[in-house]
Amino acid sequence: MIRVLSLLMFVGVLAGCKSVAPPTPLANLNAQQMHGHAVYQAHCAQCHYDRKNAALHGPALIGVYKKPYLPSGAPANDERVTATIVHGRNLMPAMGNTVDPQDLDDLLAYLHTL
Repeated sequence: MIRVLSLLMFVGVLAGCKSVAPPTPLANLNAQQMHGHAVYQAHCAQCHYDRKNAALHGPALIGVYKKPYLPSGAPANDERVTATIVHGRNLMPAMGNTVDPQDLDDLLAYLHTL
């Protein structure tokens, strides 16, 4: 009986663990996503990790679109991510004047690979 309860408890713990799929390897990115990675390195990497699940100056962005909500509680979709990038939020500065529309599209394409 104790074995059965232990096994059920172990299975319950495993069922409750939700891991996010790893990011797409950089070697597998298409041209748009690779350019988005370059934009990320130039504008985002100093504050956000992209391939490590740890906070830097801002939250990690690994799996940002694989979760239903952003760290702010807003839905994890292109509209909300774009608004955060362009207008800023809390400690994040607005990047609207430093990222052109094509770079922003490429950045979003890259973020979808995380």
